[in-house]
Amino acid sequence: MSTRFCISLAILLLLIAPVTEAQGPDEPYRFFRDFVGLSEDQIGAIRSGKAVAKVIESRTPDEVFVFGSVYVEASPESYLKLASDVDAVRKLPGYLAIQGFSDPPQLSDLEGFTLEKQDIEELKNCKAGHCEVQLPTEAIEGFKQSIDWSAPDAASRVNHLARQMALQALLNYMNGGNAALGVYRDKNHPAAVAETFAALLTRLSALPEYLPELNEYLLEYPKAKSANVQAGFYWEKVNFGLKPTFRIVQRVVYRGASPTDPAYALAEKQLYASHYFETALDLTVCVRDAQRPGFYIITVKGSKQAGLTGLKGSIVRKAAVDKARSSLGRVLATIKQRLESHPTQVD
Repeated sequence: MSTRFCISLAILLLLIAPVTEAQGPDEPYRFFRDFVGLSEDQIGAIRSGKAVAKVIESRTPDEVFVFGSVYVEASPESYLKLASDVDAVRKLPGYLAIQGFSDPPQLSDLEGFTLEKQDIEELKNCKAGHCEVQLPTEAIEGFKQSIDWSAPDAASRVNHLARQMALQALLNYMNGGNAALGVYRDKNHPAAVAETFAALLTRLSALPEYLPELNEYLLEYPKAKSANVQAGFYWEKVNFGLKPTFRIVQRVVYRGASPTDPAYALAEKQLYASHYFETALDLTVCVRDAQRPGFYIITVKGSKQAGLTGLKGSIVRKAAVDKARSSLGRVLATIKQRLESHPTQVD
């Protein structure tokens, strides 16, 4: 995964909007200005090495898109190596735990995962249409029928069952793709994960034009095959929202098939989240600076989150979005510091 990559404007434009002009000589600055809406001061801050994060306008209140970028005086290969290092990612702001799955996945891969005490308490009264933990109906019924909540080891049993359910959900996805992701029924309005993800992907409207293989892979896995894609799975516990959240994620690394293609793209596709995120996709690209030896990290995090509509939801949305923006800024600043402080360790 130490292959050289230098990415063109085409991949940048697919993150936010369709192409409207030919690539000019002042990229990525025109992209920052015209497509992200950054001010000259913000662009100058990025060029000087400061991490800038901004919330991007979304179609509906329950969609959240956050952009972030920082210039790093190191090689792009060093970022790819860092992003592939689970131990290094675990130390980034917002990450409470992270662990890769074996191939094939095993129950032992989830040994480090435990639910929050509050989540375990809330599962006691969980029912379809009203549950503080995001779950499909079969999982809700599984906890209701399998757990003796009066037992002294109830928490241990809950965590064991949760690990089994998480593993089975991953195996189902590996066999059946998006259609096997199920339907969340923790709220009054069920959310079909496959439909929600497909709708989110339409926001990245240039993706099928510039990276058709990656677009097809994200939508049609496991049927879609590509020699230019490497994929793996991991679970994580993060605190990017209002409370710790458990997620299962597919990590997709794409390499261009020809010199005219974007050489590298990293997509992190959420398969499950215990809170907030009905679906999510993170895209990260690295762009070499034409005038300096460093490069730009450019990231867009897109998600659809429950509970962000209405009067109460608007208050929750502001808090969640502000935290997501500030968290991304801290992560980018931390990555910059690590890559520039230890170049020999990551190049």
